[in-house]
Amino acid sequence: MTRQFLISALLSFASVSAFAQGPAIFVGADLQLGAKLIADNQCVACHQGKVGGDGSAIYKPAGRINTPGALRGMIEQCNMELNLALFPEEVTAISAVLNRDHYRFK
Repeated sequence: MTRQFLISALLSFASVSAFAQGPAIFVGADLQLGAKLIADNQCVACHQGKVGGDGSAIYKPAGRINTPGALRGMIEQCNMELNLALFPEEVTAISAVLNRDHYRFK
């Protein structure tokens, strides 16, 4: 086998693995950036103020967030309401982190 073939095979496997790990809408999202933006924008503190406790009760409200697109839309709503000026790829990065940590859409 050639080196080029092995590299291509590994990249193909990585792409399939990334797709298998989550929804297509989040493939390629920068999870490290998403986690940083969540911390920098004090999302947890805002959620705690809205629902109390550790703020996690805001995740998976009955019937509201039931698709990856709805999750991303909710983050975009926060972006607009709070005037965060996030770029689309930043909204996707945050959404991907929340999916990984709380929602686990396939």
